[in-house]
Parts: sequence; C-alpha cells; structure tokens
Amino acid sequence: MQYSRRTGYIIAAVVLIGVGLLMRWPAMNWPAELAKYSGSAIWGAMVYCVVGAIRPQRPVGWITGVALLIATVTEFSQLLHTEWLDAFRRTTVGVLLIGRYFSWGDIMAYAIGIGAAGLLTRWIAQTR
Repeated sequence: MQYSRRTGYIIAAVVLIGVGLLMRWPAMNWPAELAKYSGSAIWGAMVYCVVGAIRPQRPVGWITGVALLIATVTEFSQLLHTEWLDAFRRTTVGVLLIGRYFSWGDIMAYAIGIGAAGLLTRWIAQTR
C-alpha cells in the first residue's frame, strides 16, 4: 500500500505520540532519566512529523530546521513565567506539550529525535 507523504507523517506522529506517552507512563516504571530523555527525543521526532505533515513537499533539511526551531523556542519558552502560562504547564496536556522547566539536555534530546526522524525519512525516500 502506497501512502502519500502527508499520510505517512501523520501516521508516524500518531505512533510517536503513543510511544512517547508509554515512555512517560509511571506504570511502566522506566528509570527516570530514560523516561525523560527518550520522551524528549520522541517529542522532537513528533514535532518533525507534524511539520512534515503540514509541509510534506518541503525538503528534509527544511523540515528538520523548522522542527529544531519550534522545539528550541518551545524549550526557551519555559523561561517565561506568567500566571496563565504556569497554570497551563501544571496540566497534563501543558506539561506534555510545552514542559515546565528549561533544560539544555532536552534541547539535545529534541535534536537527536529530529535528526533521527530526518535520517529515517531520507532512508525511506531512497528505498522507494
């Protein structure tokens, strides 16, 4: 079965959301560092897939760059504190989408996830 690029990115994003939630699910009892940084890498790959779904005809490098920009801006936004933004961060959705605390380690994990997604995209394109 042949999928369009957009469909492939959407399917990958949905799968990554599920895997990311599984990595952060307390019942799985993953070591804290593994859950945190693998979850961040998966989140970065998911951002890559969302950007790819929005602009599927763009080159992999462009999608990678935009995803890195979004992930980095999102992480730096954690340095901003307003009442409404901190209230959103205290919700489950808020912490999953934008996080609570700034971390250079998260930026590195996002970059690893985004880079892996870009490499996988190129590999898939070459095998077609």
